[in-house]
Amino acid sequence: MRTIRNGLVLALGITMTALGATACNGGGGDQQTPAAAAPNEHVDLTLATFTEFGYEALIPEYERLHPNIKITHRKTGEGGPYHQDLITKLAAGSGLADVAAVEEGHLSDVLDKGSKFNDLSKIGPADASPDRWLSWKYDAAKTKDGKLIGYGTDIGPLAMCYRKDMFQAAGLPTDPEQVKPLFASWDSYFAAGADYAAKTHKAWFDSASQNFNAMVNQLPTGYIGSDDKLALESNQGIKDAWTKVTDAVAKGESAKLVAFSNEWNSGFKQGAFATKVCPSWMLGVIKEQAGPDNANKWAVTAAFPGGGGNWGGSYLTVPTQSKHPKEAAELAAWLTAPEQQVKAFQAKGNFPSQVKALTDPALLSQTNPYFGGAKVGELFAEQAKKVQKPQYKGPGDGQIQENAASPALQAVEQGKSAADAWNQMVEAAKKITR
Repeated sequence: MRTIRNGLVLALGITMTALGATACNGGGGDQQTPAAAAPNEHVDLTLATFTEFGYEALIPEYERLHPNIKITHRKTGEGGPYHQDLITKLAAGSGLADVAAVEEGHLSDVLDKGSKFNDLSKIGPADASPDRWLSWKYDAAKTKDGKLIGYGTDIGPLAMCYRKDMFQAAGLPTDPEQVKPLFASWDSYFAAGADYAAKTHKAWFDSASQNFNAMVNQLPTGYIGSDDKLALESNQGIKDAWTKVTDAVAKGESAKLVAFSNEWNSGFKQGAFATKVCPSWMLGVIKEQAGPDNANKWAVTAAFPGGGGNWGGSYLTVPTQSKHPKEAAELAAWLTAPEQQVKAFQAKGNFPSQVKALTDPALLSQTNPYFGGAKVGELFAEQAKKVQKPQYKGPGDGQIQENAASPALQAVEQGKSAADAWNQMVEAAKKITR
């Protein structure tokens, strides 16, 4: 989630064309939509994002292409406060930008408020068709009644990162192709970790919650069922993931670090763990936190336990509060076009969600010197294609991950029994979904 990522890459986009007199809204009933501006009429648009979307150079480019458009970019540093403010302004019915970003971890909190967003499938430009995006990215922004409230920007396809020097010291293979069998499944991953911890007395991974979150996101159903009711206690997949992760903690595989804490940041420099669940944006975190002294010690491989997965990414929405929805949607569509997604990737590392962008030579040729010259563009494009249909995330899903699951797993790492911590997680989840 973007709030957890603490200021790293994720982005999104939206589109609209000429608007009819009315647009169907997901909340029931019709909504009068403002008319489009006259040709060359001056239009002021606001764009609200958080952390890094890579739009700094794109905004002036769009203004040059559209001399009658002036864009004010409201950029905030933290995703958590940003989304709290967005929900508040949705309820108040005023104060929102013409184009507002929503991170995938918070998408579930706005999908049930479809009446407050324009349906982009009805008002968007003709070239912003569903096949523009990876299908799972496009479909995730649909309300239950089929309304499209957001156009996808970046994604966070999952791979695995590991310390080559620590693997070598433990007698493990270090070549990215040779290590793939270790990451073939969660069973093989945790089995390798148990052997590693027993042999070296060092941690295999950084945090139980980081692995658990990735495992839960791979399931057909997560914390919330399609009926928007808590499915935690009846979800066998979550129970199995819990057992595997907590067993690994008991075997000494976890470094017991809270993700994005100062101690976790320092852990990269100190070699506190040997492997890391690695969405595309994590490479930037590792480089920043591990520092130049650890260049070429970290490697990334095109493998992930259980096949594939996604962690991160955003959407651009056009709230019905906008007085210029047509122009707002056109801006969002342009920002999320393949050409602009590649530029954002080159600027900030935001990995594209558009099918055409994933075959762009500028993306596929991208390498990362810090990771031994790994062909990261090609690698993550391959991983992105392994993701299947999106898991439904009902209201409160992201809050359960952050405020129920993660604290409970931290309690296990501090000595609480897995059974008691499970009950802690369930009770916290119930409070969130009341």
